[in-house]
Order: sequence, then C-alpha cells, then structure tokens
Amino acid sequence: MGAAMVCAGMAHAAERDLSFESAGDVNEGPLHFLLSLPAKPVHHHQNRIRIESDSLASGWVSLSQCHDHLDAVPSAQITFREGFVRDLRVDAFSHIRDAWIDGSSVQLRQVEPGARLCLSAQIRALRNTGNGYFNLINGPYMRKFLDGYYPMRVTLAVDYPAQTLTLLDISPSVQPGLLIVEQPGAIWMEAVFEGELQTMIQFERN
Repeated sequence: MGAAMVCAGMAHAAERDLSFESAGDVNEGPLHFLLSLPAKPVHHHQNRIRIESDSLASGWVSLSQCHDHLDAVPSAQITFREGFVRDLRVDAFSHIRDAWIDGSSVQLRQVEPGARLCLSAQIRALRNTGNGYFNLINGPYMRKFLDGYYPMRVTLAVDYPAQTLTLLDISPSVQPGLLIVEQPGAIWMEAVFEGELQTMIQFERN
C-alpha cells in the first residue's frame, strides 16, 4: 500500500521539543475523534488533492498542502514515501528560519510558535484496484510523542472528474469529530483526533 504513506507528511519532534505540553495530554489508545478543538491551537494539516482524467491511468494526482501551528522545534521534517512523490516544492513559510527540499522530504530549521508552511507536489496516490474501481488512500496522519499521541486537526479536500468517476464510499464514515461534505466532483473532510488517522475514498469509473 505505497500510497498509504504518501500524504503522511508530519513534523517529527524529540521528547524535549514537546515538553511545553503535559504528558497527560497524550492519548495512548487507538484512533479517538474529539468533539471539539482543544483550547490551545493544534497542528492543522490541510490537503487539497486534485484527480484529473489522466490520473486513472497514471495514479498521479496534484497535492497542495499547508501546515498551521507546527510544533516549535529546532528542526523537523515532512516526509513522503520515496518514489511516490515528484515535483515537490516549498511554496511559502513563516515563523520558520529555513525550509528546503531534500529528496522526498521537506526539511525545516528553527520552527517557531505559530509557524506555517505550504508546499505542493505530484503524488502517486490513486490506486487502480481492477474492474473499474479506484482507491484514494491518505495518511496515516499523526502527531506522535513517545508511545502516545497529541491532538491534531486534519482537513482534506478532494476534487475529481465527476464525468469520469462516481464516489462509492468514504472511510471512516461521518461521526462526532469527523465531518464529511460531498457533492458531485468534490469531497471535503475535517477531523479532530488523537491517534493515527488513515482515510480511504473509493470510486467507480463511469
């Protein structure tokens, strides 16, 4: 499942880097959706994916990604699975001393409170499962600390050619802490959670 890690970009931080948050805030269980945002701003991971008609043959889709409220750390990286990303570039950043591309990753130096980073790329995330069916898998999204997790907010918007594809299913399904809005050619999801979140969107060719 190579595409499962394509959009798993996240900032990794050492134990000392997250010392400003109480260890009691860490969730050690499985995925747990939160009914509301925590009082303090949390890492907000935003993805917009565009599926084109030619994506069905190639598997490649366009990604625009932004991160708000990154953890304040001396250094961090946002990683993509090698071979499943191309044309990776940093589009904008603030409250970060430096940001640059290193292979299939974005390296960050001196990330300050309130940091924001935006990047774009082509990612191979659309999987042809045969018989006219396709899966778009994203994640796992996580904000991990030692053996537990901190709260995280993820927004995912997917544009797809409605004349070519029909939406069949989205997993996980709508529930408290996970909003999903569907309309022909567009999907919008937002989740607030602790743990590891992976999404799968299933399509059928028209």
